[in-house]
Amino acid sequence: MKRVITYGTFDLLHYGHIKLLQRARQLGDYLIVALSTDKFNTEEKNKITYFSYDERKLLLESLRYVDLVIPEERWEQKRDDIQLYLCDIFVMGDDWLNRFDFLSDLCEVIYLPRTPEISTTKIKEDIKSATHSFLPQAIL
Repeated sequence: MKRVITYGTFDLLHYGHIKLLQRARQLGDYLIVALSTDKFNTEEKNKITYFSYDERKLLLESLRYVDLVIPEERWEQKRDDIQLYLCDIFVMGDDWLNRFDFLSDLCEVIYLPRTPEISTTKIKEDIKSATHSFLPQAIL
């Protein structure tokens, strides 16, 4: 059995996330998603998520491509996770290109192309813009 692992926040789950997870799962027989915890997001990534860890975990667990969701609590846990879960492939989006090559002594490291026209940041910006366009100018 070929095991694949990937990491991320996966807030405001969208089709770009789904396509990445689908392609990651196609690389092996079992996909593990290490999901950034709320504490890790706020303290280390300087991100505030819309959905809580438990809500994001529930969304990911409902996807047929995802076999297991584990918490990502620190940057350094990747080596331990790869060994603990006997992973053969480590996958990230190509916006992280070469940043995890140091793991190649443990498993194959693959960077998949992102879906360029969509991102959580873009969704948040679009919602913010749409909200502002409906507000009276006096409020802005």
